[in-house]
Amino acid sequence: MDLVLASTSAGRRALLERLGVPFSCVAPGVDEAPLHASEPDPAQLAQRLAAAKAEAVAALHPKAVVLGGDQVAALEDEVLHQPGSPERAREQLRRLSGRTHVLHTATCIQHPGGAVTWLEAPRMTMRELTDAEIARSVERDDPRWCAGAYKLERSGIALFERIEAVDWNAVVGLPLLRLVRELRALGMPVP
Repeated sequence: MDLVLASTSAGRRALLERLGVPFSCVAPGVDEAPLHASEPDPAQLAQRLAAAKAEAVAALHPKAVVLGGDQVAALEDEVLHQPGSPERAREQLRRLSGRTHVLHTATCIQHPGGAVTWLEAPRMTMRELTDAEIARSVERDDPRWCAGAYKLERSGIALFERIEAVDWNAVVGLPLLRLVRELRALGMPVP
């Protein structure tokens, strides 16, 4: 059975490559705006986005195991959208400075026998940041398209005081511990 990653995320691709299982990547082409507009709950939004991406690619590859994922950063119950510009990234980091937020990481596997979706919710505590630190982080990492306006796989890790997660990989975008269990249950040879 083929494995298809319904994503253009370099972070998710790199994490999946660690498992040594052959896979291909397909851009899901999902219009996320209606889901963002209709779902105020960050955890539900992340799960709906992950499922929509997996479903879109599964429609093109019905015999494959299709893996979709998404992350939604939330400060209390407020969704922190991808900033889209350096100015908004700096503004988001100022709001997160010295505070704890949740990075809702949803994963959905669509396969010929059905689907499974799950959520992990790492708690991310940022240290107090100066404007200069914020500016340097945004300039170095260009997090315009990242939930929370940081890239932990790059220098964004230096912004944090504490990260509480069951699976560190969920912070980057793909919880490998559960993913390995799910792929094995589907009969995929994961070392």
